[in-house]
Amino acid sequence: MDYNDFTIITQKALKRGSQIAKEKNSSAIENAHILKGILETDKNVAPFILKKLNIDLAKFEDLIARVMDNYPQLKEGKELIVSGNVDKSLKTAKRIAEHLQDEYISIEHIFSGILLTGDEVSSAMKDKGINQDKLESSIKELRKGVKVERRNKDEFENLKKYAVNLNDKAESGDLDPVVGRTEEIRRILQIISRRRKNNPVVIGDPGVGKTAVIEGLVHRIVKGDIPENLKSSRIFALDMGSLIAGASKQGEFEERMKSVIREVKESAGEVILFIDEIHLLVGAGKGGGSVNAANILKPALARGEINVIGATTVDEYQKYFEKDKALERRFQKVMIEEPDSDDCLSILRGIKEKYENFHKVQIKDEALVAAVELSKRYVTDRFLPDKAIDLIDEAASKLRLEMNTLPEEIDEVERQIVRLETERSMVIKEGDEKSEKQLSEKIVNLKDERTKLRAIWESEKKVISDIIAAKEELKAFKNEAGNLQKEGEFDKVAEIKYVKIPEIKEKLEKLEKEMVENPSDVVLAKEAVDRDLIAEIIANWTGIPVTKMVKSEKEKLVKLEEELHKRIIGQHEAIVAVSDAVRRSRAGLHDAKKPIGSFIFLGTTGVGKTELAKALAAFLFDDESSMVRIDMSEY
Repeated sequence: MDYNDFTIITQKALKRGSQIAKEKNSSAIENAHILKGILETDKNVAPFILKKLNIDLAKFEDLIARVMDNYPQLKEGKELIVSGNVDKSLKTAKRIAEHLQDEYISIEHIFSGILLTGDEVSSAMKDKGINQDKLESSIKELRKGVKVERRNKDEFENLKKYAVNLNDKAESGDLDPVVGRTEEIRRILQIISRRRKNNPVVIGDPGVGKTAVIEGLVHRIVKGDIPENLKSSRIFALDMGSLIAGASKQGEFEERMKSVIREVKESAGEVILFIDEIHLLVGAGKGGGSVNAANILKPALARGEINVIGATTVDEYQKYFEKDKALERRFQKVMIEEPDSDDCLSILRGIKEKYENFHKVQIKDEALVAAVELSKRYVTDRFLPDKAIDLIDEAASKLRLEMNTLPEEIDEVERQIVRLETERSMVIKEGDEKSEKQLSEKIVNLKDERTKLRAIWESEKKVISDIIAAKEELKAFKNEAGNLQKEGEFDKVAEIKYVKIPEIKEKLEKLEKEMVENPSDVVLAKEAVDRDLIAEIIANWTGIPVTKMVKSEKEKLVKLEEELHKRIIGQHEAIVAVSDAVRRSRAGLHDAKKPIGSFIFLGTTGVGKTELAKALAAFLFDDESSMVRIDMSEY
């Protein structure tokens, strides 16, 4: 039989079956080996068929393993052969493919062929309640009348080329954890579960977490924490760059888009397409007589043949979607608002571990609080949580670089040694023995100090390195426990949760205690991102002095009158009124959507009305030029 008669995934399954037979040292490649190869290689067709037949995948694999154990072993000097049963099942599979008018032999044909062979595997499958009628029924439901006309049909060829499987990324731990956004995720699930117009479009300002909401949905799908009708769903993120790149010929982009839509249709609701920056589709492919890409989507969306989740900003939605009413009707809006400070802090606490593991540093909780407070106050042109996350990321990156660089204290001693050695060489040339002796003593003392400081630095670095290693080990155990729990290995899960993880946590506590109780007077290796480091990064971004930022808000508000009186002599009543209004605002006792205060300063020329406004601007925004002055006498 020609190997090219099989689809690509079926070829891989047959090859894997052959490898399994070799690993088991069996005398021949049997149907059980082929079936095991299919289950290991194919993650779409075989699991779907077994699910429709109400057969547990793990138990079915155990059944195959028992059959394989009964096969005779390969005798010395003999070669592995293909058994008559396998030959018979493959020929039967070919006849079934021809009967269904398929151009290639696929996984489902092999399944049917094995069932009709009448060997040990066939008998075991029948004992499990699998018969030809049930199998044909599940295959019909799987295929929805689509013929196998491409060798790569089983693998979502175009989706893999032009999209990213977010479920796979979540299972491998590549997606960041998502904290909160429960209402938004629930709203998306409600829309997806609708019969018609079941396509949500997530709208929000840049950086508020639109993509994170979709990642949160993916995490819930992977965990199984969603309605029954969506448990087998997979979310693919469309990569517009790959889709457009190289599409130089007229109509090539449209062909790619249609091939992706066709595969989403063929998945029978299993694949949900996520299109970030979906407004790019409106106009993509336009020009030169080509069709607008959105027009390719519209018919499939209108008929409910595909599920699409879009994401775009408010401005882009108004610019593109609201002008195309037909497209707008097919999507249901889900608004994503900027989180408040408390929610943003919860988000940062949720992703903190990811950034600690990546940068191999610790991040203190005070740094997270500072990132939210300072970014909200000083970075006004961006939105939470994006700007706060960027602050944490950059601060951790800066600390990691500093940890790998010679500390300032050691560097200073090194420079002193070089300077004194230069002086000593000059003194030796002049023949001044007394000065030479004094300089030599100083150099010896400095070298001793350098050795001592280096020992402290290396010791601190080792403790930090051990802490990082322990955290990575803890993370690995948690991931392993999650995977084993899915596989039903509860005894191994218990061992990890109640033996290994507590041991690592105890070790981690000891190391952190050792770091805190540093016996030396100096700390050379800064081990954690703190408030001061966050303030430094903000200072780099904005140019505002660090000291103004780290000074506590409470302290500044208490002394507000005193600060204003430094510039305004007298006018006590006006200063008290302004100060009280600012304190009420900062304490949260006013409407957040309204200004801090509205004041009318009355008085004759030169008493300090404008100066008080400037002083207030300097206090609130650290720069009196932040005040917009409109002088009506100039109009």
